[in-house]
Amino acid sequence: MAVIRIAVSSARRSVPRALFAVVVLCLSGRGSCAVPCPVLHHGPPNDAEKALLAADYAKAETLYREALATDPSNAALTVGLVHALLRDQKVQEAADTVQAALAPAPGLAVLITLRGEVEFRQGEPWIAAQSADESFKLDPCNPRTQLLLTDLFRLSSFYASTRSHILTAHQLDPDDPEIRGEWMMTLPLKQRVQEVEAYLNEPRGDDAEDVRHLRDYLEHIQKLSTEPRKPCKLVSQITATQMPFVYLMRDATDVDGFGLDVKLNNRNARLEIDTGAGGLLVSSSTAKHAGLLAFSQNRIGGIGDEAERKGFTAYVDSIRIGDLEFQNCAVQVIDGRYLPGDIDGLIGMDVFSQFLVTLDYPMRKLSLGPLPPRPGEEPDSASKLKTDDDDDEDDSQPMEKSAQSGPAVPPANAAAEKPPSHGPFDRYIAPEMKDYTKVFRVGNQLILPAALNASKIKLFILDTGSWTTTISPQAAREVTKVYGDSSFRVEGIDGGVNKTYLANRIIFRFANLSQQVNGVLAFDMSKISKDEGMEISGLLGATTLDLLTIHIDYRDGLVKLAYDPKHGYH
Repeated sequence: MAVIRIAVSSARRSVPRALFAVVVLCLSGRGSCAVPCPVLHHGPPNDAEKALLAADYAKAETLYREALATDPSNAALTVGLVHALLRDQKVQEAADTVQAALAPAPGLAVLITLRGEVEFRQGEPWIAAQSADESFKLDPCNPRTQLLLTDLFRLSSFYASTRSHILTAHQLDPDDPEIRGEWMMTLPLKQRVQEVEAYLNEPRGDDAEDVRHLRDYLEHIQKLSTEPRKPCKLVSQITATQMPFVYLMRDATDVDGFGLDVKLNNRNARLEIDTGAGGLLVSSSTAKHAGLLAFSQNRIGGIGDEAERKGFTAYVDSIRIGDLEFQNCAVQVIDGRYLPGDIDGLIGMDVFSQFLVTLDYPMRKLSLGPLPPRPGEEPDSASKLKTDDDDDEDDSQPMEKSAQSGPAVPPANAAAEKPPSHGPFDRYIAPEMKDYTKVFRVGNQLILPAALNASKIKLFILDTGSWTTTISPQAAREVTKVYGDSSFRVEGIDGGVNKTYLANRIIFRFANLSQQVNGVLAFDMSKISKDEGMEISGLLGATTLDLLTIHIDYRDGLVKLAYDPKHGYH
């Protein structure tokens, strides 16, 4: 049985309130307008709403269906039913329900926004953007439209627009649990602690796993509030460097991947290069040798079918990577037996989100350089290693949208105010990066639209930690034949995948490249899709990426993938 390692991993863990109305700015082809919008006030929840808030999705679905049987044109009931179905990961049923409700009421803004929410979850944000635009024109005061715009903008690296829309959504409906959940993450640390505590005191519709993650996160920010840490920062005098890859060996003759030699408090560690992982993840033995102490507990998961692994966050005094030294940075720690192969940990390339990252696989080297300054901005050195996502949201997490096979573009009628001078910022494409591909970003994950066999466009994660390119059986069946195959075992940090398949020949077209793969490994991606909040159809792994030079601008959600058969080792 062949064992396929896939090291996707994730560590989980004041705004004025309007009294009477909120003014929403909008744009049209003829000029600007200011729309006064009422603030929503919710009455006591009915039985279906109580069930949804208690995360009893099956009961909520039953109660909503019973109510709709006697009042089929009630849009609020349809919204509740679809939200229950989405929470229960019944995405196709949610899509069917929305379409049925829209048939007799095709111009109802609340249902068009609901359709956009489903389209987003289905992994079609470029279509969801069209729904958001249509709904916004009909009703700019719908807080759920503002929430949908928030998620679309974040996905595409428009952080100033993201912040603008979530603040508006919260002003319009401060009691919507999903709006409140996103809004409270924009608050300063001490205020955020209070809001997260209050949020967890009552049921909000989150399942048990999400509640555990939020409680872990609360513990972490509580400690940060009472035991502040110095900011992680670059102390070297250089802003660009190169370093060679090191070979990670499965045995004496078989290369198992590529990594970097890193020093943690002057202790050597060999970390695998993994764009599918976030931040720095090291084994407990490596942490012990480096003198790292637990700061807060967390859970770390991946693609496996077993439970997430317990770990902890620690802070390292010094991290040396090539010629760069960073101080006071966070790392995640996990029992070493859960890490793939004989390595000390993983290094996600998102840690270099304030650099232009080049993974030159043919030449076996990593290059880091300065990102182009934004208009009116002085060139500045990168100030920190992005190892912790608990800081106030900055400009290093992206979002945008287009049609074709690329990311979505923000709806024309949803323009945000000019971004503040100190961030967060919207995506900036410098003249020298015009040929880069816009990608989606969720946390540390870079997500590329790929056309399969010149037809279906699906979303794939750029994952150098996956030994091979993979696909979900559902996506594969839309373009080719799929067969059960138990000769492969796929393993992640949280164990193995129970069922694997092989898909016939598929031609992947992405980022101006094309690759034909015969016999594509397939397994269920529903866990990853739930975590990312949108349908993920596979991973672009090492069998694809090891032939390329990959340029990544995490700040703006841009990548350039180049293939040159005359360049380096092939």
